[in-house]
Amino acid sequence: MAVAVAKAIVHKSTLVLEAGTGVGKTYAYLVPAILSGKQVIISTGSKNLQEQLFIKDLPQVLSVLGVSPRVALLKGRNNYLCQLRLQSVMEDASRYEAQYLDDLLKINQWAILSKDGDIGNLTTVSEFSRVINQVVSTKESCTGKRCEFYDSCFTRKARIKAIEAKIIVVNHHLFFADRLLKDTGFAELLPDPDIVIFDEAHLLPDICINYFGDNITTRELDKCLNGLIEIHKQQVRDSIQIEQVSFRCLQKLSQWQQGLITHNIDNYRHVLANKALAVAGWDLIDELTSLQRILTAHLGRVEALDACFETLAAICERLRLFFECNDPNAAYSVDTTAKHVMLRVAPINIAKQCEALFCQPTSWIFTSATLQVQRQLLHFTQEMGLKSADKIILDSPFDYPNQAMLCVPRHLGQRQRHIQDDADNISYYLQQFVEVCAKAVNAAQGRTFILFTSHQMLKLVANALVGKIKYPMLVQGQASKQSLLSKYRQLGNAVLLGTNSFWEGVDVRGKLLSCVIIDKLPFISPDNTLYKARASNIAQQQQDPFANISLPQAVIALKQGVGRLIRDEKDLGVLILCDNRIVNRPYGEAFLQSLPPMHRTRDLDTALAFLKTIK
Repeated sequence: MAVAVAKAIVHKSTLVLEAGTGVGKTYAYLVPAILSGKQVIISTGSKNLQEQLFIKDLPQVLSVLGVSPRVALLKGRNNYLCQLRLQSVMEDASRYEAQYLDDLLKINQWAILSKDGDIGNLTTVSEFSRVINQVVSTKESCTGKRCEFYDSCFTRKARIKAIEAKIIVVNHHLFFADRLLKDTGFAELLPDPDIVIFDEAHLLPDICINYFGDNITTRELDKCLNGLIEIHKQQVRDSIQIEQVSFRCLQKLSQWQQGLITHNIDNYRHVLANKALAVAGWDLIDELTSLQRILTAHLGRVEALDACFETLAAICERLRLFFECNDPNAAYSVDTTAKHVMLRVAPINIAKQCEALFCQPTSWIFTSATLQVQRQLLHFTQEMGLKSADKIILDSPFDYPNQAMLCVPRHLGQRQRHIQDDADNISYYLQQFVEVCAKAVNAAQGRTFILFTSHQMLKLVANALVGKIKYPMLVQGQASKQSLLSKYRQLGNAVLLGTNSFWEGVDVRGKLLSCVIIDKLPFISPDNTLYKARASNIAQQQQDPFANISLPQAVIALKQGVGRLIRDEKDLGVLILCDNRIVNRPYGEAFLQSLPPMHRTRDLDTALAFLKTIK
């Protein structure tokens, strides 16, 4: 892998490389990148991996190589304390309740001592504290060179350090926010790095869909309008029109939202055929436009009002574009809750935008443990518009046939079959699944992950397992992800129940994790609004949405879940997949061909016997 990366660097070419678990991909791309002496951006899939790379992996490799280039860790601006916002909140400290005030004072004390203002290093206050959102840097609150804290600004200093570095570690969201939205200014200052390496590249297609599209939440508009009403009451009391028209806008917004919810709209193109809903949307735009005209007469009087005006104008323009639905290559979907509406514009195909982004004379390297589908990387390269990429698959060095067993229990009924049980009102399938879990957990003496595709199923199984297993049970939602993993490792015999956030980026080695149970193949829900919009568009092009969207995404997701089991050459374990479709549907072969070559069985007793041998 290191040789392949070195060639891509020398020839300024594009490399797409799947490196199975145990290949050592982090070291394989770090060594040639560092030795090249060129400027490198390394983008990871999460802040956790970003910090692991910067704090652990990168220093180790630099030490071995005996070199010391400048390195920098750059996060999104909302990871840094804003001294101006902190000062503003401190000025109103007397009106806060005890817990809020206690957290605020701790943050203020920490701010005096902190060198980088990275909120991730704040240990005295809970990450869920309400104060944190009030004191971190935001694009909207930044006053730039006019700020009295400009010289000592933590966000600014982080940018400067990154610009001066040879190796910069970011995450995917920050990379695309910079490149496409110019959200932090970093891309403008560092437009042409020599090398860009994407680790956990399998996450890129979904991230690109978000960044090449747009998300508008009515929460933003609601907050802006209520903010204007408050500004009128406190600072611009001589213009009652601001409050009156803002209130009318809120009424129009509520009527329009309620119409979407009542008609259960998930594809906004359907609104075009509903005259009442379409008119309600444009009435809202007209009222917002009237409000903008009124605000124009008061610009320059109050800084907060100027900021609200800019926010309102931006939201109004985005809403206008959304209502027009003019892009035939985009999906316009709607997600509704009891209080707010999320409008999404997503490109059906991101290949053209990606092709334009990745055409710069840079060495582009994409790597992950889960990129191939049926032993090919074409799905990823086509989706990302990488026409001339070198493609390599490097299998894991682990001895999967002897280290791991895949069991698809033969006796399990179909998931579609629901037989109500009068005693506890749970489905026949759930009863069977719980029985399998209980047997496996007891055979493994705890040491089990049970992974789900839905929170609903997780809750049902968690409740049903009580009294059926004798080992500690940790359930997602009881505490933060890292806290649950830490407790799992400490206990040594626990059972952890989790959904999608535990399918990837979790590394538990050795006998601590001997069994992984997955409830079903992780297909995206056919009711997902964005999927339905994309599927409809693909079907119009005489293509199969299942083959082009659902199946490849599910294969890669399943590979991520399976990857939790065997983490090094000494690990032993059993994967139990409780979904017969992998063996009795034609598409099941796509999954089996993409998974590691584990020993396979349909007999649960055989799997339980193997579990009992793992000590």
